Amino acid sequence: MLVLTRKKNEALQIGDDIEIKVLGIEGDQVKLGIAAPKSVEIHRKEIYLDIKEQNNAAANISLDILKLFKDSNKN
Repeated sequence: MLVLTRKKNEALQIGDDIEIKVLGIEGDQVKLGIAAPKSVEIHRKEIYLDIKEQNNAAANISLDILKLFKDSNKN
């Protein structure tokens, strides 16, 4: 993990297309601005993990349905 120190109004550049800028610091919270192409999905980590979990659950349900369908057609 890369660890950097930034002050208000300073930024990080990731590749040519993504900039992360420190917009403000209030107590123990840091406000970040992210400029990235629309094709790049940006989520808070807890939301990203929830989406990933829901996608895995949906994939498992689909597999279960396919197995049921396959088993019902064996007759």
